[in-house]
Amino acid sequence: MGDDIATTTGNSQESGGPDITDLGDDVFQIDTRMAGYQGITAGYLIRSSRPCLVETGTSTSAPVVQAALAALGIGADDLATVVVTHIHLDHAGGVGDIASMFGSAQVVVHEKGARHLVDPSRLMAYGDALDVLFGTMVAVDADRMRTLDDVGVIDLGDGRRLESYYSPGHARHHVGLVDSASGDLYVGDAAGVYIPETGDLRPATPPPDFDLEVALASIAKFAALDPSRLLFSHYGPVTAVASTLERSAEEISVWVDSTRTARSAGMDLDHAVEAVRERTMSRYRSLAPDADPLVAEKFEQLSGAAANVGGIWHWLDKVEQAAAR
Repeated sequence: MGDDIATTTGNSQESGGPDITDLGDDVFQIDTRMAGYQGITAGYLIRSSRPCLVETGTSTSAPVVQAALAALGIGADDLATVVVTHIHLDHAGGVGDIASMFGSAQVVVHEKGARHLVDPSRLMAYGDALDVLFGTMVAVDADRMRTLDDVGVIDLGDGRRLESYYSPGHARHHVGLVDSASGDLYVGDAAGVYIPETGDLRPATPPPDFDLEVALASIAKFAALDPSRLLFSHYGPVTAVASTLERSAEEISVWVDSTRTARSAGMDLDHAVEAVRERTMSRYRSLAPDADPLVAEKFEQLSGAAANVGGIWHWLDKVEQAAAR
């Protein structure tokens, strides 16, 4: 797996400073270092005449992102826009912190997620066990917010723009973003999780919003946009666009089929998780016996079997309930 995916890399900062990669077209990848991990969550700066940050990472990532923006010449009054693909805490947990650090920046999110950035209490109801991953989310002032509908445009200055496309299936508040100058498509989690060390691509199907048909439709929408690159929040750029999106759809289908099979065999959720984990493990180099255990650990943090199967299970519950009615 992974031979058909080619990545585009630039020059990272020297070790010790912010981890920044120049991707060309004034686009810079920032490692936001969730829970101290390298290469697990990415933010992207578009250094246009109206600088825009795509994804903030978690609350604990905010100082890392601030340092990276400073290294790229973006001061406290320079950032024009912060946009998130969706409001999950590994993507948007740092929005309130970044908004307070960059007082001129407008915060942009799909309309279905906006209220949770203004009042993050429900997002923070995950319990103390995940504090180390996500930190504590800071609310965003409502007057700093701008919401997107099913399509929208974010002004990057000098005619450059980000065009947003509603792309649920992973989350009901998810958007993809296309840069008019570079052709890059910021895919969030709608196309899954990409591991650059191994070329693995794994679905992201957590509860409560996963829906198979909707997720596949969003991937088809991305393919129809014909972007030049895919920029994964987890993690990095991919240039083999068509084959990667085909794989993304395939991976989702494999996990759904495997979960259905386990469910039909009478397994409960816990046993189904282990069965699906075992059945799919051979698809991923990062989970091979000789793989780097740190990469495997990172993969499980990003796209754990329990979360993926749990989301599919929840969707199957809804499908069965609808059929019964």
